[in-house]
Amino acid sequence: MDVQERVSGFMKEVLGAMGLALEVKVQDTPDGIRIDLSGDGGEVLLRRKAEALEALQQIVNTGFRRDLKDDRSFVVDCMGYRRAKDAELREMARFMADKAKSSGVPQEMGPLNPYARRIVHLTIAEDPGVTSESIGDAFLKTVIITAKR
Repeated sequence: MDVQERVSGFMKEVLGAMGLALEVKVQDTPDGIRIDLSGDGGEVLLRRKAEALEALQQIVNTGFRRDLKDDRSFVVDCMGYRRAKDAELREMARFMADKAKSSGVPQEMGPLNPYARRIVHLTIAEDPGVTSESIGDAFLKTVIITAKR
């Protein structure tokens, strides 16, 4: 049984224990393994800034990431929530990059979890006029976006 099948089975088991009968779709993408959840009752995972969805993603990555043969990770989404949030985060990162370039003042984003920081760093890496770095020593860190001289 491959890692995708094991993750799918694990998700169905956990969701079942939560009393949720959601559909689980696992897709292999260049960015990572996407686990899309859909169905009635999915809103439960999105309450309180999607804490339950974040927790599920953390658990899946902790349990299964070493089974992947590269440096990708698992992304758990429910009803397109994460897809929309990721797009919003990329847009904000580009806005902050433009602001850093036009003002010359480093811009801060955060505090952000590791998943969100990765999205910001990858977005900033697309712009040769800026750099980014994470600062802080906790799970949540701040990303500093600086214009290159």
